[in-house]
Amino acid sequence: MNSTLVTVLGALLFFALILISVGLHEIGHFIPGKLFHVRVLQFFVGFGKTLWRTQRGETEYGVKMLPLGGYVRMLGMYPPYKEGKDTRLKRIADSAREAEWDDITPEDQASNRLYFQKPLWQRFIIMVSGVLMNLILAFGLTLGVNLAYGQNEPGMQVSSVVHCLDPSADVCTLTPASAMGVQPGDRVVSFNGTTYTRWADLTAAVRANQDGMVQLGVLRDGQLLELPSVHGVIATVSDPDNAGQTIQAGYLGVSVGYEMVRVGPVGTAQQLWSMTTASIQAIGKLPVTAVHVLVDMVTGTPRDPNGPISIVGASVIAGDVAAADAPLSSRVAFYVLLLGQVNLFVGLINLVPLPPFDGGHVVSVLFEGVRRWFAKLRGRPDPGPADTAKLLPLTYAVTVLLIVIGVILIVADIISPVSIF
Repeated sequence: MNSTLVTVLGALLFFALILISVGLHEIGHFIPGKLFHVRVLQFFVGFGKTLWRTQRGETEYGVKMLPLGGYVRMLGMYPPYKEGKDTRLKRIADSAREAEWDDITPEDQASNRLYFQKPLWQRFIIMVSGVLMNLILAFGLTLGVNLAYGQNEPGMQVSSVVHCLDPSADVCTLTPASAMGVQPGDRVVSFNGTTYTRWADLTAAVRANQDGMVQLGVLRDGQLLELPSVHGVIATVSDPDNAGQTIQAGYLGVSVGYEMVRVGPVGTAQQLWSMTTASIQAIGKLPVTAVHVLVDMVTGTPRDPNGPISIVGASVIAGDVAAADAPLSSRVAFYVLLLGQVNLFVGLINLVPLPPFDGGHVVSVLFEGVRRWFAKLRGRPDPGPADTAKLLPLTYAVTVLLIVIGVILIVADIISPVSIF
């Protein structure tokens, strides 16, 4: 099959899989909403012009033109109108409240079918279940690849030994590995009496050891050897938590080869935790990095391969992978892992504690719970549900920011896509 056609089909398939992931995220809200008897008016994937819709019972289902998310419209997101000082903020909140309450019937109220009428624990579950759906998908996809194909990660066999801590210095200061007699081909088994099976874990232990005593157990020619203890050294090494940055930490002085290692649930959870910490940092920097992408695009500077991309950019990468000159198993594994990473990112960004993200609704539920607890503690009347309608100006501001960032990344991914080959 023509490579260009494979690239296009691979990108379109990945785009469709992202839409399915978005739909599953919304199903995560939809199912507990239905189970708790909240009246669900709409279930849509995408925004903008409606491409397809159908009515099933009391819920309308559909797909919209812009596949940049989705929504489940549950009635009662805004509590009833309350008297108060007439301010611009109150008018905005009451306008949205009035529009929603046009669809609410007296029967809905009487039968407690409104979102704000539900217990706090039910509302919490409704709001976090979308995120949980994406995290479960991310874990399941990654675990499937790890079990069926494996991870290409550093093994425990030494490929080379660095002899001098600073090769450019006039006097050679031996690295710990060289001083204790590590040889290429040795398979590291233990460090300071503790057995290790993953190079990442051993590296973390070496770095934390700083300049303390170092002792290795290695497997050489089928025999287990306990090499002599030597003094450790501190050197400038890469920062595992910040790409491109360096730190001062313990240093061993060996390089190891990569091996295909099948990884189970625990290793997969560790892998996803590392990806989670990196994703959280990326989300926190997203507005700034989006500006950098815009500046690079305007000035013609090549894209940072570690910078943010849109779902269009992820689909382009997936298409390139589908047509790559590599074994089919490798391409499928990368393809599925990329989809897992997208699901992880979608889940994490929805935890941002601002509306319209799910995290903003979760914070509102927690705030309401704390406020009611304090009122009860002080013997005061129940203050009632938190009025999330008052957060609409913040919701609009965050939404506009997301749209701007999305447009910048999509345009950049079309004009100057990130390439991994």
